[in-house]
Amino acid sequence: MALGQRVYTNTWAVHIAGGPHEADLIASKHGFVNHGNVFGDIYHFRHRSVEKRSLSDHRGTHVRLQKEPQVTWAEQQVVKSRKKRDIYTEPSDPKFTQQWYLYNANHRDLNAKGAWELGYTGKGVVVSILDDGIEKNHPDLISNYDPDASYDVNDGDPDPQPRYTQLNDNRHGTRCAGEVAAMANNGICGVGVAYNAKIGGVRMLDGEVTDVVEAQSLSLNPQHIHIYSASWGPEDDGKTVDGPAKLAKEAFLRGVTEGRGGLGSIFVWASGNGGREKDSCNCDGYTNSIYTLSISSSTQNGNVPWYSEACSSTLATTYSSGNLNEKQIVTTDLRQKCTDTHTGTSASAPLAAGIIALALEANKNLTWRDMQHLVVRTSHPAHLLTNDWNTNGVGRKVSHSYGYGLLDASAIVALAENWTNVGPQKKSLPTRPVIPLHLLITKTVDGCVGTANHVSSLEHAQAQLTLSYNRRGNLGIYLTSPQGTRSTLLAPRPHDYSSEGFNDWAFMTTHSWDEDPRGEWTLEMVNVAGASDYGTLTQFTLVLYGTGSDSPSSTAKDLSQPSNGSCKTFDLQQICIECNGGYYLFQQGCVRGCPAGYTAGSQLLSYTMGNSVDPASVPSCLPCQPPCLTCSGLSPSACLSCPPHSHLDPVSSTSPSPPRAAVCPCCSMNVSLSALAGYKATSP
Repeated sequence: MALGQRVYTNTWAVHIAGGPHEADLIASKHGFVNHGNVFGDIYHFRHRSVEKRSLSDHRGTHVRLQKEPQVTWAEQQVVKSRKKRDIYTEPSDPKFTQQWYLYNANHRDLNAKGAWELGYTGKGVVVSILDDGIEKNHPDLISNYDPDASYDVNDGDPDPQPRYTQLNDNRHGTRCAGEVAAMANNGICGVGVAYNAKIGGVRMLDGEVTDVVEAQSLSLNPQHIHIYSASWGPEDDGKTVDGPAKLAKEAFLRGVTEGRGGLGSIFVWASGNGGREKDSCNCDGYTNSIYTLSISSSTQNGNVPWYSEACSSTLATTYSSGNLNEKQIVTTDLRQKCTDTHTGTSASAPLAAGIIALALEANKNLTWRDMQHLVVRTSHPAHLLTNDWNTNGVGRKVSHSYGYGLLDASAIVALAENWTNVGPQKKSLPTRPVIPLHLLITKTVDGCVGTANHVSSLEHAQAQLTLSYNRRGNLGIYLTSPQGTRSTLLAPRPHDYSSEGFNDWAFMTTHSWDEDPRGEWTLEMVNVAGASDYGTLTQFTLVLYGTGSDSPSSTAKDLSQPSNGSCKTFDLQQICIECNGGYYLFQQGCVRGCPAGYTAGSQLLSYTMGNSVDPASVPSCLPCQPPCLTCSGLSPSACLSCPPHSHLDPVSSTSPSPPRAAVCPCCSMNVSLSALAGYKATSP
């Protein structure tokens, strides 16, 4: 928004003589909803069809309202800029200058200072560390310690104090706690990302870990605790496939549906340290869950750490340790000490939990899914080096090593402040395909259109697989969306000699976030060892989660009308050139969904801002390949429907076909799978 520019809302303040009943009648007559009186005879009206935010007033509605005899005064409300008058001062803690990942002059940081300057430090937010205990009397934690967010599940008492050993084996939880909420300006150690948040700890790893222990920890006081941070999981040995059992699964489900008064508990998880063993975090059922926010690591220099695991379920990244010449993480340590050698993805997850606490302070009404949307929209790939950055179907960069990139504390709180909650989660469960003998593993879905579970904007996609294989580690499994985004569900794991295969294992990907799921999905299985291996695939179920319209019949009309109400950036001629997250640029306006004849994609813009030219790739509506009427992407095989007097051609567009008025090519794709018993690989 340009400096001094007025932004009009869809609300009016109206003075009406005659009382509440008269106000209700006038509101109903002109398409308003009466939200009650402000005081006296002044009422708060909201219009159903006026843009929530617009650069021009809605003169016609205003004039019609003022013509009512009982209306003595009316005013369309404008957005006012208001800032908290907290005075920000940089923390004076002795180790703060060594916390390079919180604030750094070269901007290779998590931008925590930017969030603090906006007045957010974690006040009113409660975080619990699920680990080996927390030193509650540590001088840098004691003032923020919350006993109601703490418990000793191992010994069955309220005291989470760690068990002390000569080797300080149980320091992990205390270190993680300091990253989140170590106090500021007390002359001790450094600071936590959310240094005014309340912090608790659950002692649950210092003993036998069972399904009951995990479930009790994950469900501790869910109406009080907002965020649970966990930096543990199954063995990172490159051969284990394990995850939550019956009770822990139930705890996750209850957490997201009942926690925080129904907004949902937020579970932050470290993605794993099995990189040296070529492990995949998609074989860890905790990080692979749609209910957890999985966090990976980057080194100080922006490289993939040696311990990092790559997988499609990772959502974002924070900094941690790297090579010997790279700095590590500063935090509280056992025996009331301070350390600057905290390492691994264990250190990354608590930093993310602290940033999420800042976002919750900015907006207490965020749901667990809202938080994942915010992370996707505000994380960025800048400074993160890897050769697997890809652009997905809505124009976002995404990586199996970093997810959507580095978390940005300032950006996430700014977006959280005025965030509108996403709609209810929809779950589209297409009919399970019959796998033919030639194993053509493709599935065309419609996102359950026309049903209550219609998914029009994707969040999580799961491929639930049951298969046997004589050596599981030789399998690579990939899922490609209708818009061409290819996710590695499972990379080969050289140390995995198991012949157990997978039993209804749900491989999850976030790489197609916000894509339209309609069209052809492709599951690809690759045997890296040649014809000597064998196995059987007995089940493949594609499950799609996301948002959709409650009124499918009106979706296209309502979502495809361009407006400036959701514009993020204007050029110097006040033409919209970039939209807010979840919207697409179309005809110099913003739309929630692309109209018929267009598909979601991205286009490169070069626009002038001041004296500089800034190139950017922005989500946009792009025309389908002619002569397609509707499509799921820009490739010739992405047609979904054709104009009148033409039809979908099941033959590839490169194959000859009889002359006709117009042909929409739609070619099926055979998937090569070498040496699965009972199935033959086929060529197109």
